[in-house]
Amino acid sequence: MNALAATSRNFKQAAKLLALDSKLEKSLLIPFREIKVECTIPKDDGTLASYVGFRVQHDNARGPMKGGIRYHHEVEPDEVNALAQLMTWKTAVANIPYGGAKGGIGCNPGELSISELERLTRVFTQKIHDLIGIHTDVPAPDMGTNSQTMAWILDEYSKFHGYSPAVVTGKPVDLGGSLGRDAATGRGVLFATEALLAEHGKGIAGQRFVIQGFGNVGSWAAQLITEAGGKVIAISDVTGAVKNVNGLDIAQLVKHSAQNRGIKGFNGGDAIDPNSLLTEECDVLIPAALGGVINKDNANDIKTKYIIEAANHPTDPEADEILSKKGVLILPDILANSGGVTVSYFEWVQNIQGFMWNEEKVNAELRTYMTRAFGDMKQMCRSHNCDLRMGAFTLGVNRVARATVLRGWEA
Repeated sequence: MNALAATSRNFKQAAKLLALDSKLEKSLLIPFREIKVECTIPKDDGTLASYVGFRVQHDNARGPMKGGIRYHHEVEPDEVNALAQLMTWKTAVANIPYGGAKGGIGCNPGELSISELERLTRVFTQKIHDLIGIHTDVPAPDMGTNSQTMAWILDEYSKFHGYSPAVVTGKPVDLGGSLGRDAATGRGVLFATEALLAEHGKGIAGQRFVIQGFGNVGSWAAQLITEAGGKVIAISDVTGAVKNVNGLDIAQLVKHSAQNRGIKGFNGGDAIDPNSLLTEECDVLIPAALGGVINKDNANDIKTKYIIEAANHPTDPEADEILSKKGVLILPDILANSGGVTVSYFEWVQNIQGFMWNEEKVNAELRTYMTRAFGDMKQMCRSHNCDLRMGAFTLGVNRVARATVLRGWEA
């Protein structure tokens, strides 16, 4: 099941639990706008290359649309649509005044030079600048993009509209980015995990963690979990996987990964098959890489009590059913990885106010928002007698549906 079908299925289940009007249900599912543009740039060798860029603006009932821009060779309309829809429910679950959007360019950023990436970003911005904006649609970094990408978008957009730091989030701090933004998604994963474990009389300390992915989210989650007393026993990335039952030295692993562009060759543990990582026995499993990695083919072999979805859509619906029967609790992505978009909201607020927060305030506010969102989700679980995923989806969908009706949907 592809990401769009799975996301739509979860939405429809939530709509059924909420007894939504069928016409309203259909309206909420259809994107507000889909944008597809051709981006032609001169390569460094003088040849021309064309890439296809996408921006799906899903919903703006609760505020400006919000979502990342990813550069990846597998970017395609269905994936972008699914992720834009997920952003709509995610911002509503976090209860921040945004809608949902997602974008991307079908390219392999690793094969492009810095100057080629800059030209590509600027051309893409030129094509969509009149369809994004501070109170319209606010992009952010995603897979294959970073703070530098956002700086280019900010600069190009400002050529048309005047200096507008709030048009993107995830910017360099020197251009109005928020302190604490780099660690935000990983820190949000920590706070969400703490909330879930606390429900069962446990804490981070003493728990064994396995993390798939050692990019921004996975590496920060690993560092923060270790600082809180958790034991990260296995980690993988695109280069390989490493395991140490006594706990990996995350600080050394971060250094090794930075120096060697991956965790392969790290001597602080035993190399294992990356494909077996998800089935390593642990207390908490954190998929923090790509979507669809937990599916019907491996769900029966997963040996954990809790899954924290730090990646977008890592668990297929078929796997959801299998794991649920096994008693595995899954904290869904639209809550678990919402720390990034929450701090993006803080950044946007700081830009609009022209007043910068210190990092302690950012982190304290993030904990407040994550903990409150978890409590709101649990309340929906009790009200509708459903699991955590449907608790989160009913929470998000209900907030968007109410905003849509209040704004005059039937007018």
